[in-house]
Amino acid sequence: MDMTQFPLFSHRSDAAVPAFDDAGVICVMDAMCGVCARGAKWIARRDRAEEVRIVPMQSPLGAALLRHYGMDAADPTSWLLLEGGRAYGSADAVMRMGARLGGAARLLGVFRVLPRGLRDWLYQRLARNRYRLARRVDLCAMPDADVQKRLMR
Repeated sequence: MDMTQFPLFSHRSDAAVPAFDDAGVICVMDAMCGVCARGAKWIARRDRAEEVRIVPMQSPLGAALLRHYGMDAADPTSWLLLEGGRAYGSADAVMRMGARLGGAARLLGVFRVLPRGLRDWLYQRLARNRYRLARRVDLCAMPDADVQKRLMR
């Protein structure tokens, strides 16, 4: 999803978005998804500087951010990354996170060679089937302390 039309930090001027500390990197993801929970654990292990925070899309803040950036807060395939005030959605968000965390995760960048439409289509196929690929979980109830300290509720 191309989000270049949004000015940097545009969420700050939206009265529907609750005020929050938007320093660092913010990931808005489905807190009921097993794939997303694994992603959150992966982020927590690799983000040594502890700059990445996770906002459940089911929270008022997560839903407001998704709506602000033109995403459907009721669609669990939505995934949003805010970095330096710029928004990235869906496949772009996943690739950006991979590049940020480095190591083998940088391999996600190989998808950049694909046209945006195909990338987004592949992301949507995976996202729509993720409950079949991994059980439902409650990210907010996970006992992983590294994940818990990153959650913004």
